[in-house]
Amino acid sequence: MVCVVSRTGRELQRYNQLGCRQVAGCIPYRYKKDSDGKSNSNDIEVLVISSQKGQGQGLTFPKARTAPSIMNGGWELDESLEEAALRESLEEAGVRGNVQCELGKWTFISRRYGTCYEGYMFPMLVEEQLDLWPEKNVRRRIWMTAAEAREVCRHEWMKEALDKLVERLTFPEQQKEDDAQLS
Repeated sequence: MVCVVSRTGRELQRYNQLGCRQVAGCIPYRYKKDSDGKSNSNDIEVLVISSQKGQGQGLTFPKARTAPSIMNGGWELDESLEEAALRESLEEAGVRGNVQCELGKWTFISRRYGTCYEGYMFPMLVEEQLDLWPEKNVRRRIWMTAAEAREVCRHEWMKEALDKLVERLTFPEQQKEDDAQLS
């Protein structure tokens, strides 16, 4: 068992040229299993988490938190974008896995605080779900279908990222062509 605590402080936070705070996150997913415990390669489940404030705040995907507090994750100067996304998934949702090709970058304003953010989201195929994780006592985690997650997700930019993930997993050949054009 590995003991991990959530990072705190803001001295290592990254900001873009416009002063928007840069954050990273993942959409953890797994393939559904049938009654025999075998994966059904066509159906996926995604993991959503509750906010730290609990009920009534909606559900979201693991990512750097946007509240301006001392305990605030984000993409930090001493890590890659992918490492930040993995760290957030471990701290907030207690899952580990493989981060895949970036789903995109979104600029958004926090509705609650009016602060500008630049968010990067990645798909993460979950390999391990931990029983204990840093934010276990302040968050719930729930596996659900992509359609259900889209309904309950509270951030429009995260819904767009989820749509991209579903499209990528549904039409993998098209994604390979798109990735080749970007290279």
